Amino acid sequence: MSREEFEQAVGDGLDLVPEELAAQIDNVVVLVEDEAPADEPELLGLYEGTPLTERDGWWAAGSLPDRITIFRNPTLAICDTREDVVEEVAITVVHEIAHHFGISDERLHELGWS
Repeated sequence: MSREEFEQAVGDGLDLVPEELAAQIDNVVVLVEDEAPADEPELLGLYEGTPLTERDGWWAAGSLPDRITIFRNPTLAICDTREDVVEEVAITVVHEIAHHFGISDERLHELGWS
């Protein structure tokens, strides 16, 4: 899958987020990188920032955006078909957005978003 097609899959994953929830996503940029960090080469996605549940009144003043990064090559490595990639990207996007809302990995696994 080309980089452009992968980025489109990430966009499609973002489109799955209900409007009411998407409207509450605040100060977040979503990026695609080919490779995961060297210390976690199999990582599919990463949220870096301050979850909404931990922000206080002064937080937004001058703060850099939170980052959600979706890693292309690790995703492609675990998927057999284009449909698998699209599904895995959607799951990863939702998973990382959930972290923005303060939902832990443990809770996501309980909810079936592993």
